Amino acid sequence: MGSGKTTVGRRLGARLRWPFVDSDAEIEAAASMPISEIFARFGEPHFRDGERRVIARLMDNGPRVIATGGGAFVDPETRALILAKGTAIWLDADIDTLVGRVAKRGNRPLLVGRDPRVVLTELMVARRPAYAEAPIRIVSASGPHEVTVDSIALALKQRDPRSTRTGKP
Repeated sequence: MGSGKTTVGRRLGARLRWPFVDSDAEIEAAASMPISEIFARFGEPHFRDGERRVIARLMDNGPRVIATGGGAFVDPETRALILAKGTAIWLDADIDTLVGRVAKRGNRPLLVGRDPRVVLTELMVARRPAYAEAPIRIVSASGPHEVTVDSIALALKQRDPRSTRTGKP
């Protein structure tokens, strides 16, 4: 949350000439309700099940950049799916950067009624071991997002020199 997944993902998709998809937007469309309402009405486990199904569908539709919600990769089944069918990229940001970014938006269900710094610190500690399984880790700093996009493009090219030309995920 706040690492820049959507903003960086859109720009990366444009750079690679791949479609960009935000899994949260796809989940909301599939459920015909906002994520905050899904959480409130059905709870996080129900949301994660739907999230996994949506991500699986998106990954079966050819090369694309998919921005997943911050908790998606923590779910073992979703993480295994992503690692098997794509290239996971961990956008790692420090707490100050994350807090600054989430303060700009009020639609974060996990932050409702809570101190963002405390929640983000707890999430970072809990999620870091799962995120560390991503084959690519990129620091998402408070500077221009293009710097992050450049870093990702370079990492993808180093991982597979054909990846940025052939549409291979």
